[in-house]
Amino acid sequence: MPAVMEEELIPNVHERGGHDDGLSSFAAVRPRLFGIAYRMLGSAAESEDILQDVWMRWQLTNRSVVENPAAFLATTTTRLCINLIQSASSRHETYTGTWLPEPVDTSSDPTLGAEREEALQLAVLVLLEKLPATERAAYVLREAFDYSYREIAETLQIEEANARQLASRARKHLAEERRTAVDAAEQRRFLEAFINAAQRGDMATLENLFAEDVVSYSDGGGFVRAARVPVAGRERVAKFIAAFASHFWLGVTLSWTHVNGKESILISRGNEPIGLVATDASDQGIHQIMWVMRPSKLSRMQTS
Repeated sequence: MPAVMEEELIPNVHERGGHDDGLSSFAAVRPRLFGIAYRMLGSAAESEDILQDVWMRWQLTNRSVVENPAAFLATTTTRLCINLIQSASSRHETYTGTWLPEPVDTSSDPTLGAEREEALQLAVLVLLEKLPATERAAYVLREAFDYSYREIAETLQIEEANARQLASRARKHLAEERRTAVDAAEQRRFLEAFINAAQRGDMATLENLFAEDVVSYSDGGGFVRAARVPVAGRERVAKFIAAFASHFWLGVTLSWTHVNGKESILISRGNEPIGLVATDASDQGIHQIMWVMRPSKLSRMQTS
């Protein structure tokens, strides 16, 4: 993930006559600011835009009266994300097909996962997208960054009791829709077995790997061929995947990659990534398959 490079920011020092332009304070917390924005928005590109806006506002702020720059910058980031979510509530309603989060490579950018990894996995980001903006913010600040309820309340400009309620409500919503996942080794075993069966179009093996209510989500964004609606149910998903086995996997290279805190499979043709497959499994089997196919969402992924 490209950072706001220091070379881009340093010219402001000269414009401001050479005195402190707040760069050191901003750079010190930039990974956390990106982490907050990305978890709230599910888009690295939108998160970068938010951080550019935060930086510009920081430049225009009377920093001499800011007692805690890190808290100020995190609050600004959170509120800008809330504004974007609320003002663009229809941005995914007009999206062509199913929207999935933009994956980020957490092996090449360990700073994103340096905090607690909650609210980072693709399956969780999909669920967070369904929550109101303030509920989403409370959950991210609490579960991913361990903010106190007092800090969350100050950030959202609400009472501490309300902050606690928002975070609790968000946890409840996610718990209702998400099963207890198996450990990382089992997740990899399920994904590896799934890919092997999918390449062969082996319906029987696929069905055995799936939970009864498995759902397959495909995000092509209208730019590449992909299922426009989720496919649900063990038999239907197995048939769907077997149907394209004879042509989809021809001439592609598969490589393991660490995406959003979990191992996933990157599909490439030549040196170009054309898809990313991630699964989420519980002890009942794979219950979620995510196919990220939109080219712009794969532009940050590195082929091996």
